[in-house]
Amino acid sequence: MSTIDALTAAGSPAPAFREGRRELVEARTVGGRPGWRVPLPRPVRRLAGPVLLVVIWQLLGSLGVVSDAVLAPPSAVLAAGWDLASTGELSANLVASLVRAADGLAIGVTVGLALAVLAGLFRLGEDLLDSTMQILRALPVLGLVPLVIIWFGVGEVPKVALVVFATLFPVYINTYAAIRGVDNRLVESGRAFGLGRLGLVRHVILPGAVPGFLVGLRYALTTSWLVLVIAEQLNATTGVGYLMNEAQTWNRTDIIVLGLLIYGVLGLASDALVRLLERRLLVWRRGFGGA
Repeated sequence: MSTIDALTAAGSPAPAFREGRRELVEARTVGGRPGWRVPLPRPVRRLAGPVLLVVIWQLLGSLGVVSDAVLAPPSAVLAAGWDLASTGELSANLVASLVRAADGLAIGVTVGLALAVLAGLFRLGEDLLDSTMQILRALPVLGLVPLVIIWFGVGEVPKVALVVFATLFPVYINTYAAIRGVDNRLVESGRAFGLGRLGLVRHVILPGAVPGFLVGLRYALTTSWLVLVIAEQLNATTGVGYLMNEAQTWNRTDIIVLGLLIYGVLGLASDALVRLLERRLLVWRRGFGGA
């Protein structure tokens, strides 16, 4: 018996309920189409917010509500980007930033992953490493700048070192938690099928930890760009951060905003690459995709 039939049997006004529901459906449709929802493609919906923000930003600048000295409008930012690109200055500094981020990220991810595997698989590794890692990850990156300069000077090494320090902890924390979070029933099932310790690690534990590692990688990518903004403003002669620091001297808010937008686009692009990698590696994993 359905809910409406039950209400009818109990003497409830089921016909009125049906009529009200029918009127509600009719009110939401116009000419057979939903009148309250615009069927836009998802990419268009995702771009609507940023586009609206840029339009408002441009209007505030054009109407003089916000002066160029405070925040340059998008048109001025685009003009500054075109000028820097035409002279080759933008591409040269962008390549320098990409190289620093790639070097620091590669080292940080490798070290963080290795430490997470040692601490996650072995109790001795956990006892020796985890408490130290928890202490180190609480240290502010900015607080390490004086020491890094004393240790490595003012060349490329301190900039890469800051990125390494900032990126290894997201990978370590998420991978370590993922290894320890593997369902013990899967481990017992593997043992029942005759898998030894190495087989369990290879076929059960490490594959089960891949989602956590990818989450840590996404955090590490975002963190690498955030730290690079700081690192490239410390005695640097190249890089997007260097351009921003020079622009501050001349009060060029257009170049400063351009640099921030470049960092944002780089972060978004790198995150999209990891999400693509996640879909390729985790085809067996079906999660909730939203309503």
